[in-house]
Amino acid sequence: MTSFTPSAPNETKVSALTLARGREAHLRNVILGLTRQTRQPDELVIGVMQDTLYDNLPQTDFPIRQVQVTGRELPLSRARNTVAAEATGECLVFLDVDCIPAAELIADYTRYAAPGNGLIMGEVNYLPAGTATEGWGYRDLEAVAVRHSDRQGPPAKGLKRCNDYRCFWSLNFAIHRADWDRSGGFDERFTGYGGEDTDFGRELDERGVAIHWAKGAKVFHQHHPHCMPPIHHIPSILRNTEIFAEKWGHRTMNHWLTAFRLMGLVGTDGDALVQLREPDADDFALCEQQSDQPYANTARVLRYLRGEERIAAE
Repeated sequence: MTSFTPSAPNETKVSALTLARGREAHLRNVILGLTRQTRQPDELVIGVMQDTLYDNLPQTDFPIRQVQVTGRELPLSRARNTVAAEATGECLVFLDVDCIPAAELIADYTRYAAPGNGLIMGEVNYLPAGTATEGWGYRDLEAVAVRHSDRQGPPAKGLKRCNDYRCFWSLNFAIHRADWDRSGGFDERFTGYGGEDTDFGRELDERGVAIHWAKGAKVFHQHHPHCMPPIHHIPSILRNTEIFAEKWGHRTMNHWLTAFRLMGLVGTDGDALVQLREPDADDFALCEQQSDQPYANTARVLRYLRGEERIAAE
């Protein structure tokens, strides 16, 4: 267990940050969750990755600012850097637009995210379809939420050092402004889907900024149709893994690349990775998250492709 330096919760200004393109109902639930905190944030900054701003958002006791960050492909790295630059708080809390914050999330992160504590990753539980509709309550979410089978669980208490930068993912994390400045931010050469999280984790490792798992600071991930492995993002994944390789000397996202190869979607042309064909209906049937599944799972698909597991839908 890692000892940590607690911040002064009543003195620390907290900026909640999220990115959004579409998914207005999910965004509304994120905001409602922030209004139900035991310690509300001092502001919410939304990186809007579309041409129009959101309207009819829930009323809050804290200001909401929308900042447009547009691009043909998802500008995730640039958008995260932008909302962090726009934020006025010392504690920066990044939430995926699909993540409803549990009631203690802001209070937990305010204690954990002190200068020198590095990046803090809170808990993530996944919801099945139809459980975060209008009128949801935390007791209802807790009753059905599950932890991802391939993600490490939280420590028994406090913080635990994460010694593998590849475990970082940007779904739910916080960092003090001082450590964010040390990190250098996300590399904006990564556009579209894939690779920017692993690259940021590697940068933290190289710069001596610690990564921690946290007990608490929980979110409930709202169900949405998704594919794992993400066969709907192959072009950007191939491009981004080469950017990573140019920077660090090896490729990343290898579990996805392995699945793509086994499915006959990706091959090689010399040393280069190339897409061989577009995913078809059978590929999507294999990889798509089903309504009764709280999350899609690449490991499940890999076991099937290697002949280790049968898929019930066959």
